[in-house]
Amino acid sequence: MAPPPPQSNRSPSPSQPSGKSEVSDLKLQLRQLAGSRAPGTDDSKRDLFKKVISNMTIGIDVSSLFGEMVMCSATSDIVLKKMCYLYVGNYAKVNPDLALLTINFLQRDCKDQDPMIRGLALRSLCSLRVANLVEYLVGPLGSGLKDNNSYVRTVAVIGVLKLYHISATTCIDADFPETLKHLMLNDQDTQVVANCLSALQEIWTLESTTSEEAARERENLHSKPYVYYFLNRIKEFSEWAQCLVMELVAKYIPSDNSEIFDIMNLLEDRLQHANGAVVLATTKVFLHLTLSMADVHQQVYERIKAPLLTQVSSGSPEQSYAILSHLHLLVMRAPYIFSSDYKHFYCQYNEPSYVKKLKLEMLTAVANESNTYEIVTELCEYAANVDIPIARESIRAVGKIALQQYDVNAIVDRLLQFLEMEKDYVTSEALVLVKDLLRKYPQWSQDCIAVVGNISSNNVQEPKAKAALIWMLGEYSQDMHDAPYVLESLVENWDEEHSAEVRLHLLTAVMKCFFKRPPETQKALGAALAAGLADFHQDVHDRALFYYRLLQYNVSVAESVVNPPKQAVSVFADTQSSEVKDRIFDEFNSLSVVYQKPSYMFTDKEHRGTLEFSDELGNLSINAETGDSVVPAQRVEENDKDLLLSTTEKDDVRDPGSNGSAYNAPSYNGSAPSATSQPLADLAFSSTGATGQAPAPGLAIDDLLGLDFSVGTATTPSPPPLTLNPKAVLDPGTFQQKWRQLPISLSEEYSLSPLGIASLVTPNALLRHMQSHSIQCIASGGQSPNFKFFFFAQKAEEASIYLVECIINTSSAKSQIKIKADDQSSSQAFSTLFQSALSKFGLP
Repeated sequence: MAPPPPQSNRSPSPSQPSGKSEVSDLKLQLRQLAGSRAPGTDDSKRDLFKKVISNMTIGIDVSSLFGEMVMCSATSDIVLKKMCYLYVGNYAKVNPDLALLTINFLQRDCKDQDPMIRGLALRSLCSLRVANLVEYLVGPLGSGLKDNNSYVRTVAVIGVLKLYHISATTCIDADFPETLKHLMLNDQDTQVVANCLSALQEIWTLESTTSEEAARERENLHSKPYVYYFLNRIKEFSEWAQCLVMELVAKYIPSDNSEIFDIMNLLEDRLQHANGAVVLATTKVFLHLTLSMADVHQQVYERIKAPLLTQVSSGSPEQSYAILSHLHLLVMRAPYIFSSDYKHFYCQYNEPSYVKKLKLEMLTAVANESNTYEIVTELCEYAANVDIPIARESIRAVGKIALQQYDVNAIVDRLLQFLEMEKDYVTSEALVLVKDLLRKYPQWSQDCIAVVGNISSNNVQEPKAKAALIWMLGEYSQDMHDAPYVLESLVENWDEEHSAEVRLHLLTAVMKCFFKRPPETQKALGAALAAGLADFHQDVHDRALFYYRLLQYNVSVAESVVNPPKQAVSVFADTQSSEVKDRIFDEFNSLSVVYQKPSYMFTDKEHRGTLEFSDELGNLSINAETGDSVVPAQRVEENDKDLLLSTTEKDDVRDPGSNGSAYNAPSYNGSAPSATSQPLADLAFSSTGATGQAPAPGLAIDDLLGLDFSVGTATTPSPPPLTLNPKAVLDPGTFQQKWRQLPISLSEEYSLSPLGIASLVTPNALLRHMQSHSIQCIASGGQSPNFKFFFFAQKAEEASIYLVECIINTSSAKSQIKIKADDQSSSQAFSTLFQSALSKFGLP
């Protein structure tokens, strides 16, 4: 006989009901205690109320206890009242019928002798937010605004604002704004005054669009009597209220300079306040009042520097970051003011990464001739930091300082030392910076190239770093003995290079090297052009075609286009315009400074976009017989390729075997002749024949580069052999889970055709188009010019899933693509297929 199963010793949690029986038991116990006045009743009610609130918090429906909870609220115990109000407020919002049951006891509590209960009841009554109950709010609010207790008046003022958002007409008809105005100017309690100011600002701002009187009242808030009234009581206000008053004062326009100094003298001691928000609010007032006084404005920077730096070193990392963000804005406007305080921006070992990164930016900004050596020495220490992102940022900071023309000699030596460190990420960042340095300081090429020439391209894996190395190989190939052979080895591994940026740089570098050392590079150039023409990435393909046509036309012209005499770069483009920086400064002491972007860029829907799951995707069916409507590969890029050819060239390359197509892409057979030492100046090429028939274009350049291009059947790069499941299904929950778990396999930028951009006026057209290519859309959103889509696809006969985030900007005709995949080895193949489908969008 089998032994009985072991019984669990665990007892159910008192806050976890085992089922409907537990709720029924609570209901019965509450009913028994409802009318009881026995000693200890309130303690028993507390225990039951705690269970009810706990169950409600974890999502269990206890709305059936509503009547019993209301009956048990007849008590003077404030704790019980608070829990009852919490319960009532939670269920009244979703069930207006239950809310009606609470009106009587809440109105009764609004007249209780205890001011705390009166205030709590009034707050709960206004928090019901049920439109058909607004008539029950007017009376209690009117009484609350006239209550003898300041706490009740404080709650009533905010209650008026809640009433306005529920029913603006009811609030205005009851003349509540005028009552708030009277309280604001006459009440003795500063918290009531501050609440009145906050409520009136919001009400009058919303009403000013339709009411001239409200617009006048809103403007009057910024008048001298109001501003001086608040300033004279500034020390009585709480920290929050002081910030509110400061925001008002910052918008005030003084009549003369003496008034500006009076206000600043009055607020001088606020800079010493322990609260960082008050210090920032006061700083904003000082800066805005003195904008028209250049000398005084500079003195203000000197005055606010010490209080802000003190706030950075005290408080939490979050507060330090907020203060540092504002300091960073000031440093960018007046770096010389903070140049002597650069040590305050040194990173501490225990600081979070986000604080360290901001400090590195500030060290870069304050660097000048007097402190560059100390700052660069400190930054070089960070390069060995165990925190790799911070180490990268420190190396970039050193490069930025070098580009500011401060003590370049010592900095270049430091960067070259980075190249010799045996850390991949250090070498990668240093290569990018050396490239920029050489663009600005070509005189350092000999020293830099001597070190860069010792770096193996096989040890550089990051795309930006590899692109920088390739750029130097092409630009200074005459000084680097192995440059043609390194480039040739890179061309041989063309198919293994997944980054389009690297392939584009490689094409250009081989072209430059060919003009400087033709005998050693001609084979590599031929292979690079052939690989580029066969590349499925649109930009790579177009550049290779452009170079090929350019060489066909005239080699001398090609050299003047690809490798012209260059002037040193004097100034690198700033990522932010001066208008944007001024806009951020105008929004000082707000999230705009922390985000480093104006508020409209993260509040307006036009800029941040919306994301909505597509409800109609399930209704979009794929017709198996719609293959004729899909544009053939030959037609897809025909218009774009025609743009690269002149009218005469189109006629010349037309062939009877091309089915009337104006362009035939050359096909490469992979053969290459031996090197030739024929000088470039002796080469002459012609793309036109002596007869009406189309000749083989550029025979001389084809022979020189080892290309065997035949003008035959028009072919375009074909997608890799990857087949997708046309009936793939993925629910949104699984998509989100996979998106969080999987790493990004590829992140690329694609160009869209003008016809595709024009067709994006109706985003659903793109969804149907991609679905016809077995790529499904699970979510989409946004509005012109920014659209955002989430796609997914499944490999045929396999469970492997591909996830895609596609952000399309119709203004730039660019799409940013992020791909995640279960099988990352096939990510590039799927990326190619996705681009192929996207490039066909909008074509007839």
